[in-house]
Amino acid sequence: MALRVERIPTLRDNYTYLLVCEETGEAAVVDAPEAGPVEKRVEKLGARVTQILSTHHHPDHSAANPELAARYTAPVYGHASDAKRIPGFTNGLEEGDEIAVGKERARILFIPAHTRGHIAYVFDGAVFCGDTMFAAGCGRLFEGTPAMMYTALAEKLGRLPGETRVYCGHEYTASNLRFAAHVEPDNDAVKRALARVQEIRARAAGDWHDATPEEMTVPTTIADEHATNPFLRAGSIEELGRRRAAKDAF
Repeated sequence: MALRVERIPTLRDNYTYLLVCEETGEAAVVDAPEAGPVEKRVEKLGARVTQILSTHHHPDHSAANPELAARYTAPVYGHASDAKRIPGFTNGLEEGDEIAVGKERARILFIPAHTRGHIAYVFDGAVFCGDTMFAAGCGRLFEGTPAMMYTALAEKLGRLPGETRVYCGHEYTASNLRFAAHVEPDNDAVKRALARVQEIRARAAGDWHDATPEEMTVPTTIADEHATNPFLRAGSIEELGRRRAAKDAF
């Protein structure tokens, strides 16, 4: 995979991503609420931004779109239904569409639940899923239903290859894993992941804007999520509950 992924800390706990095709130098910005940190990273790398990508319309993922679009003369992509809600919107996408960042291509997954126009960008080996799937968690249901979220998690994102790296929208991993440990106290994968993440986050010493890669817990992988994410593991947890109930009955 020749796609370089730069994690840019924005706001208080957001992840913005700069995707760079290492062969061509073309780049895309994913989910930018602030322009300054992005512009600094672009300048440092000498990348050429050719498009702005939004997973959904919330301002903490899209507020900087117009400024970045003007700065780089780049179109702004999002789901077609969000044409009036994504700042700077120019190009609508639907399930199954493809976009290119240099020579790297991504297909679009439509995953409404957190919002009704939420999408994910799926490259070879990486998915950018905004606020639908978090490391060991999922986003709030602002506009969708639990059934829609289960479809997005289990039937779409969860069916990607296990080695696919999951780049989500926020640094929520520690709190999500604490909840996962409460839901499945006997899950050894959760215990190991929580210990590792607590060690990583203990390195965080200052402002999130200054966070280094050593302080970041993202990305995880789809395989990690099948092992630790209680919302992706809903069927397994339900079965565990039935077994416990049957055991208690005797």
